[in-house]
Amino acid sequence: MTSANGTPVRVGVFGLLGSGNLGNDGSLEAVLGYLRLKHPDAVVDALCGGPEAVTAKFGIPATRLHWNRAEYRTASRAGAIAAKGLGKLVDVFRTAAWVRRHDVVIVPGMGVLEATLPLRPWGFPYSLFLLCATGRLLGTRVALVSVGAAAIGNRPTRTLVRWSARLAAYRSYRDAQSRDAMRAMGVDTARDEVYPDLAFSLPTPQVSAPTGTPGPVCLGVMDFHGGNDDRARAEEIHRRYLDGTIKFVRTLVEDGRPVRLLTGDTCDESVVAAILDAVDSPLVTAAEPASLADLMNEMAAADTVVAVRYHNLICALKTGTPVLALCYAAKSDALMDRMGLGAYCHPAREVDADRLLEQFRALEKHSAELRQTLTEQNLAAARQLEDQFTALTAAVFPATDHAHALRESP
Repeated sequence: MTSANGTPVRVGVFGLLGSGNLGNDGSLEAVLGYLRLKHPDAVVDALCGGPEAVTAKFGIPATRLHWNRAEYRTASRAGAIAAKGLGKLVDVFRTAAWVRRHDVVIVPGMGVLEATLPLRPWGFPYSLFLLCATGRLLGTRVALVSVGAAAIGNRPTRTLVRWSARLAAYRSYRDAQSRDAMRAMGVDTARDEVYPDLAFSLPTPQVSAPTGTPGPVCLGVMDFHGGNDDRARAEEIHRRYLDGTIKFVRTLVEDGRPVRLLTGDTCDESVVAAILDAVDSPLVTAAEPASLADLMNEMAAADTVVAVRYHNLICALKTGTPVLALCYAAKSDALMDRMGLGAYCHPAREVDADRLLEQFRALEKHSAELRQTLTEQNLAAARQLEDQFTALTAAVFPATDHAHALRESP
């Protein structure tokens, strides 16, 4: 595929990619799959959090998102604070120089327009604003593709997120409430569409047939301390989540159920260690997933899944495995409702092990019908994402490239 002047289309991907979050990397994998299929001649590189990991895993060149290598460390000394301030200035020019080299920049999924987890305005929101602002100034089309959004209380963060969305050339959301949140924050969403999360376009592993006897349970954990507005209660929330989860695991073990602990980010490993330390049983084991494919393989072999992280839920849903969601944000409730499992949600901030066990048993009781529901919903999601990629091509790729893509389509 080529642009109007006959050169290959230059596509950049942007985000906290390669930083240990499997969901973010899964979104990137989905977009790279789309580019290989619909724009095979495009020249692709990344501006991201973990460039070495992205290059090693996906085979594309990558540049570090921040000039300051200590961007995500807490700065207390004068020198470190000064370095952070200087880094913000340098990143203006670095981002502009990177954006200028591209025809299109894609922000693949992720919750880039939300603050449901602790977030500072001068961190990723500032980086996203630089991307969208320089894209508008330099004529590079920036696409926010199947992203998550939520109402934001912090004024500086809300302002940066609002202007990022306004300046993007293309926006789509992974659920209706994300679009509603952006509209409430002053963004014109009249032409914005809602599609499933990009991870629903990834390949699905072979699913094991249920044996009829109680089998393994996958438990997706998270280093959860509440959201951006919960900083004062962070440790209390984490303790309650961990205590409730440990009690739930103990009950499963007493019932003779194997429990497989799964993570979605490297920071979750501390929770795995705490559970293994508290529940000393050979029935409790831990996986070391390196991708969403690894997570799906684990979940496809399970009878049931209980999970917190958004993309852990998606992996379970995509494999058709009944899942009980520990919800820390409205996006999880919306996802479960959309896939027909809205009754199986439990608040991550207020984990009640007895109530969780009750919901878990109800989930297993209705397992067969829920698996059928998920089969139907997954087919619908795949069709909707085909529409998404067609719309993305039409909206942001050069006209000559678009015409070529249409000729290549079956």
